[in-house]
Amino acid sequence: MQIQKKSLSDKFSLFHDHWNPRVVAQLNGQSVKLVKFQGEFVWHQHETEDELFLVVKGYFNMELRDQTIRINEGEFIVIPRGTEHRPVAPEEVQVLLFEPDTTLNTGDAATSELTRNQLNSI
Repeated sequence: MQIQKKSLSDKFSLFHDHWNPRVVAQLNGQSVKLVKFQGEFVWHQHETEDELFLVVKGYFNMELRDQTIRINEGEFIVIPRGTEHRPVAPEEVQVLLFEPDTTLNTGDAATSELTRNQLNSI
């Protein structure tokens, strides 16, 4: 196996759609995913998985039922399993996700039009 470095800006340049994560690496049963957000996502939770959202470019608001937290470029937030949440991005934002391989992007809202059952690797 050849070890290679990866460029986030190069990988983000390969796609332009929103709410459609791409897998860029895997380690220890976890996936590193890149995604672009714009607009509102669906309210959802993940019963058995924590999620890490790291803003690479731009910002977004993480809505929780009792508060809204702005996540700026270079900042990250961990959403613990079982926490209902909804990302909202007024403008396009580039986000790196770190979560278990089995994590469905819409969690318990699996019937959403934004649900991605199969993710592409880039």
